[in-house]
Amino acid sequence: MLRNEKQTLIDEMTQLLTDADSLFVSDYRGLSVAELSELRGKLRERGATFTVLKNTLARIAAERAGREQLQPLLIGPTAVTVVGEDAAGAAKALADYARTHQQLIVRGGLLQQTVVDAASIKALASLPSRDVLIAQVVGTMAAPMTGLVTVLQGTIGGFVRALGQVAEQKAVAGEA
Repeated sequence: MLRNEKQTLIDEMTQLLTDADSLFVSDYRGLSVAELSELRGKLRERGATFTVLKNTLARIAAERAGREQLQPLLIGPTAVTVVGEDAAGAAKALADYARTHQQLIVRGGLLQQTVVDAASIKALASLPSRDVLIAQVVGTMAAPMTGLVTVLQGTIGGFVRALGQVAEQKAVAGEA
C-alpha cells in the first residue's frame, strides 16, 4: 500500500472514530465474506455499520481522534461496529449473530465516551430495543393519569346517580 493511500485510510478512520459516540470492537477471524456481508446487513437494519480496520493504521487513527483508550482492543483481526441511535439494537444484532457464529468475538467498545468490556455489551444486548423502552416509560408515566381519570369518572358517576335519586324522591314526594 502506498504512503498516500495509507494516509487517506488513516484520515477516514480518524473521522470515523471522531464522529462515533458509541462503537463496538470485534474479532471477525474465521468468518467468510458471505457471512460478513450477512452481518453487515443485520447491523444496517439497526442503523449501525461494520468496518474492518488495519490495526496499525487504526491505532494511529485512534490516537489522532483522541480515542487512545481503544488501543488495547486493536489486536488481531479487528472490525468496528459504529452504532447509530440504537446502541442496544446494534449490540443485540452482534450478540445474536455471535450466538450462531462463534467465530465473531466482541472484545469491547466505547459507549458514550466510556470504555466498556464484552460483558457490558452483552448486558446491553439483553435490554429491550429503544422503541420498547420508550413505550415502557410512556406507559409508566400514563398509568397515574389513567388511574386519576378512572377515579374522577367514578366520582362524577356517583354524583350523577345521587342527583338522579334525589330527583326521583322529589318527584315521588310531589305526587303524594
